[in-house]
Amino acid sequence: AAWLQRGSYDQVSGSVSALAKLGAADRWVMTSAFFVVATLEVATGLSLRPAGPAGRLILITGGVAGMLVAVNPLPFQGGFSLGHAFWASVGFGALSAWPTGAWRKGPRVPWGLRSGVCGSAAAVLISLLVWFVVEIVTSGSQIGLAERVLGGMQTLWPLLVVLSCRQSQYRAKHVSPRP
Repeated sequence: AAWLQRGSYDQVSGSVSALAKLGAADRWVMTSAFFVVATLEVATGLSLRPAGPAGRLILITGGVAGMLVAVNPLPFQGGFSLGHAFWASVGFGALSAWPTGAWRKGPRVPWGLRSGVCGSAAAVLISLLVWFVVEIVTSGSQIGLAERVLGGMQTLWPLLVVLSCRQSQYRAKHVSPRP
């Protein structure tokens, strides 16, 4: 979407939302990306049965908020959209906090759902969220970079959790217990 913009677009300072704002060149690309990622987050939350129910619900909330970000684009000539800001805040907050409700106890818990791992993941995600918020509040020069790192990690973490669950299931079926 950044490559399709007319004129110059700086991915370090420019927000991802600017790529889907009204009047952006080929805004459908970024809007579609928002919907696809949000749909995958909802699907992951619905199907990630080994995770704690609170974490799954928070992940689903983050996904739904992402869909609502897509249907509330930024206005054509810059400016502010209350709907966009609200749903982006809900989404970024939920996707940063969901590991705190997803962890489980027990000897057979996949590594991605262990309390220490979930706590560490949430700490990293929340730290990245704080960086992004500081960039917004101070009109920093790295808003786009902070948003991309945060969004990337928020997309990567559920995938890693799913892979840890798959690994745990595989081991339970194919690796015999030690005597």
